[in-house]
Amino acid sequence: MFDNIKEFFRTIFRSRLLVAATVMVLLFSVLIFRMFQLQIIKGAEYQDNYTLKIVRERTLNSTRGNILDRNGEVLAYNELAYSITIEDNGSYDSTKEKNKLLNAEIADIITALEKNGDDIINNFKITVNDNGNYEFTVSGSSLKRFLADVFGQASYSDLKYDKKLGYNQAEATADQVMDYLKVTRFGISEDYAEDMAYKITVVRYAMSENSYQKYIATTIASDVSEESVAYVSENTSKLQGVEVIDDTIRKYNDAEYFASIIGYTGKISTEEYESLSADNDNYTLNDVVGKAGIEQVMDASLQGTKGYEKLYVDYLGKAVEVLEREEPSAGNDVYLSIDKNLQIAAYDLLEQEIAGIVYSNIESSGSEMNIPITDVYFALVNNNVIDIEHFSDEKATENEKAVMHIFSGRQQTVLSSVTSELKGASPAAFGSLGEEDQDYFTYIINQLKEKKILLQKSIDKTDEVYQEWQSGTISAQEYLNHAIAQNWIDITQFTIDEKYSDSTEIYDALCDYIMDDIATDTGFSKIIYEYLIKAGSVSGKQLCLILYDQGVLAYDAEEISSLESNAVSPVSFLKDKIKNIEITPAQLALDPCSGSCVITDVKTGELLALVSYPGYDNNRLANTVDADYFASLNTDLSKPLYNYATQERTAPGSTFKMVSSVAGLATGVITPTTQIMDKGVYENISNHPRCWALNHGYTHGLINVSEALRDSCNYFFYDVGYRLATNNFSTSYDDAAGISKIQEYASLLGLDETTGVEIEENDPQIADEYPVMATIGQSNNNYATIQLGRYVSAIANDGNVYEYTLLSKVCDSDGNTLETFEPKVRNTVDVLDTTQWNAIHTGIRMVVENLSTFDNFPIEVAGKTGTAQQSLNRPNHALFVGYAPYSDPEISIATRIAFGYTSHNAAEYAKNVFSYYFDVQDAEELLNGQAENVGESSNSFND
Repeated sequence: MFDNIKEFFRTIFRSRLLVAATVMVLLFSVLIFRMFQLQIIKGAEYQDNYTLKIVRERTLNSTRGNILDRNGEVLAYNELAYSITIEDNGSYDSTKEKNKLLNAEIADIITALEKNGDDIINNFKITVNDNGNYEFTVSGSSLKRFLADVFGQASYSDLKYDKKLGYNQAEATADQVMDYLKVTRFGISEDYAEDMAYKITVVRYAMSENSYQKYIATTIASDVSEESVAYVSENTSKLQGVEVIDDTIRKYNDAEYFASIIGYTGKISTEEYESLSADNDNYTLNDVVGKAGIEQVMDASLQGTKGYEKLYVDYLGKAVEVLEREEPSAGNDVYLSIDKNLQIAAYDLLEQEIAGIVYSNIESSGSEMNIPITDVYFALVNNNVIDIEHFSDEKATENEKAVMHIFSGRQQTVLSSVTSELKGASPAAFGSLGEEDQDYFTYIINQLKEKKILLQKSIDKTDEVYQEWQSGTISAQEYLNHAIAQNWIDITQFTIDEKYSDSTEIYDALCDYIMDDIATDTGFSKIIYEYLIKAGSVSGKQLCLILYDQGVLAYDAEEISSLESNAVSPVSFLKDKIKNIEITPAQLALDPCSGSCVITDVKTGELLALVSYPGYDNNRLANTVDADYFASLNTDLSKPLYNYATQERTAPGSTFKMVSSVAGLATGVITPTTQIMDKGVYENISNHPRCWALNHGYTHGLINVSEALRDSCNYFFYDVGYRLATNNFSTSYDDAAGISKIQEYASLLGLDETTGVEIEENDPQIADEYPVMATIGQSNNNYATIQLGRYVSAIANDGNVYEYTLLSKVCDSDGNTLETFEPKVRNTVDVLDTTQWNAIHTGIRMVVENLSTFDNFPIEVAGKTGTAQQSLNRPNHALFVGYAPYSDPEISIATRIAFGYTSHNAAEYAKNVFSYYFDVQDAEELLNGQAENVGESSNSFND
């Protein structure tokens, strides 16, 4: 029995199958035991370890500091909002899978956002233009940096010809860049609509700027609605790396009044990041920074200090537990020297004055320097007050459809005429064309130059055919054919068959390009509208009614009825709207449509107001740029983004005569009692300049420097300039010596350099030729209003020239002052004694006493008017500089109304500012005066 048992086991163990089965059973038992231990005994522990295995550090943005005026009135602040961020924290088997999943997720987010009325942030350097084509939004170095980033190169110089792409990366067009990004880099399927593919590209590129580092969030939408917040929250499980965060957005009070000073904020660009992070490692590529004005200048102080938090995140990138947190500290508050109420009043009064000038110069018949009513009608179209694109919209009104019908008929005629001139057998010489046709072909040639199809650098200006074109003796057809033959045309811009095309085929392709372009080009259409309006084919009545149709004017049934029934003429209607500033000078962009004003405390040198008209709404540029609004600002003919107070330079006109007075008195070529006989025509130099009084049939007779300032006598100052150039008649005339003396004293008065103000300011230009003409503000003198403001302040306080600043102080978020700013005395003009200073002060006091606009004005004002001519075909610039009270000056003012007709308009405006500042007239009454009551000062006095 025992032997049998032994034999049985011996047989079993000799079996290989049995051994294998036994091993398998043992291994399976171990596996089951291990699974039981992992899932049952220690399941919760391991699940926690898996969930909490990723530690992430997240930056906590600080709150940007406020910007306030000198009295603590808030100008820029922050408002709580929600933003949506996305992170590339997924795990993918391949790039193809990643692109597919990420693009689909982004498309879902975009669709949801737009459904809720929200938009993605778009700082992409390519946009879609009105014609549906891609175009760059940057140029120069910014474009080069963008192209380098797109193609993954360290710098633009590293870009090269790419065989696979078939073009040089450095010369890539907007279409080529979009194709490369969509197809090669981001794998965006052709199944997406073009608009959606573009938006996905915008988001993907923004994410790529963070170098696709995991757990670095990219903000894709800000200030989103509660509906969008709810969408993200409800779909958190399927939206990989998407999160709603508490955020702030920048807001501006009284935006249009301060935008030219404060600027606005926006997402940091690559160039800005490289520049700012070189000195401050607190910046990241996801930051919002100042883009212009004080926001940009004081960005480091306003930014504050970021905080951080370390936290565990799960495999979906969702925060599970905070390990460590350091709170951010708010940015500092920046106080300006500007007085908010004075700034607003000065701006409103300036707009009122300019509107009054426009109002008083509109004439239905039209005459030299006045404004024909047809120009006013066309201005509504030309400056996009009326949207002509909406005329063809399916929701267009009957008025819009009627105008569109008229336009369409005329457009076909014009296009046929242009085609005939370009391709016909007998094209007309440009000079023999009518004015309208000349305008069309001038526009076409200019567009070819602007789009770099007709290469200006390649054109040989000595070429005989080119000179014939310039003289108008050949046709556009002849000129363009010659340009092709001379290789002045870049054919790659409109044909891809350049290797095989002969000149005839190239010309045909160019003509086809031109015709396709002008058929949809808004600028070309506007020329058609201009001539339709001039001919009366499109009436003023139709355009006025369209102002209501498009919501430019608030609906008013009574006014609409009056227009439709002809109870009120469109001329009267528009003049009334201009008078009441329901249609502003900036909207019309006629002469004048802009102006500036600088008000200074003459005792301290503090800037109290720095006005540039027109302004703009920087709320629409901050945070997420309103692309349409930004585009409209850049095409607005009144140039609201241009700071007229610090950037516009013109000749100073007779406001420069105080400089000449200082130079003459300081050098001894005249004394306060020196008298010069005004003979009308100054014979000592070859061009024989005339005194303005001679044009009115008289001269100023024998006068001294005070009287010469009073009368703005050109002859007197011609002689001062001549004496400076001849060392008071003791040597022969020396142009350089005379100019040197003028430059010396203009420099002493601060006119040789910028004022020190923190925002962008153009350099002044003291005349460097013709001293006789320079003394009356002509020659090539050119100054910004702010520079004239500093100069007149120095005159008012007997020679203290200040270094300006827009800043008052910087305080922390608790109100503790960290830094103070105050104007410093740049230099003192100590070349005159009291008697000489008094001679100048007396003269400019008499100027104001002789101005009818200051009749019975209770505050003694001293000042000097100035008229500067820039063009024979446009009105003169109007200038005034002055100070008050005369006996003990408190403030000075410098103002310029570009193309403002007469300096009396500038003087009248200055009087209104003084009236507001010194409470001469009720502020509400003053600021709500109608435009017809201004802009009509007497023109009996010239300068």
